[in-house]
Amino acid sequence: MDIGTGNEKKVALVFGGSRGIGAAAVRRLARDGFAVALTYVSRPDRAREVVDTIEAEGGRAFAVQADSADAVAIQAAVEAVVAHFGRLDVVVVNAGVLRLGTIDAFTLDDLDQVLNVNVRGVYVAIQAAVARMGENGRVITIGSNSAVRPLNPIGSVYAMSKAAVAMLVKGLALDLAPRGIRVNNIQPGPTQTDMTASHIEQIKASIPLNRVGQPEDVAALVSYLAGDASIYMTGASLTLDGGMSL
Repeated sequence: MDIGTGNEKKVALVFGGSRGIGAAAVRRLARDGFAVALTYVSRPDRAREVVDTIEAEGGRAFAVQADSADAVAIQAAVEAVVAHFGRLDVVVVNAGVLRLGTIDAFTLDDLDQVLNVNVRGVYVAIQAAVARMGENGRVITIGSNSAVRPLNPIGSVYAMSKAAVAMLVKGLALDLAPRGIRVNNIQPGPTQTDMTASHIEQIKASIPLNRVGQPEDVAALVSYLAGDASIYMTGASLTLDGGMSL
């Protein structure tokens, strides 16, 4: 892939890039040669660690605060990245929230939060990003294998939000194909992060490959979708869960 050099380096922005899957994606894209930007909500120290690591390895990185429930903040983050690097070629929409509960216990406030971040926030991030992309840009969403098959009785709203993202990707792939912008979705299963550390080992027995995912597994697929090897792929949802949802 022609990444370019100097100020002409291609630029990737990862929403929710300060930890877990997002941070792994930022690091992988930096190793691939992209100048990288990431958003964070409340942990500037974690974002700074990611930026420092990339810069120590000779890369270019930039962090900006943005709550993915706030449309104005999302739009401002895209503008800040373009102002900083001069362009935008790839956006990875990773920010999301997980709220679980049966319908009798799931409050409207919980519902609004899930939909605001996992659906509305995804839409706004893509809308803002593609407005600043040239031809042949890449849009990558991080969904969930729960969009394929709900895996527990308390995850219906979360599954609904991720199924909405998968369908949005299909529609946007058609909308953006004339501009050569490819839109694809990654649907990870249980992945080892600080958010899942307390319970994820209990899930391993239900995974045919007998291991949970690592953030780097997802980052490798982000790398593939951001590069030219996937140039003929758009509108796809790729499930990455060790066979759990089969």
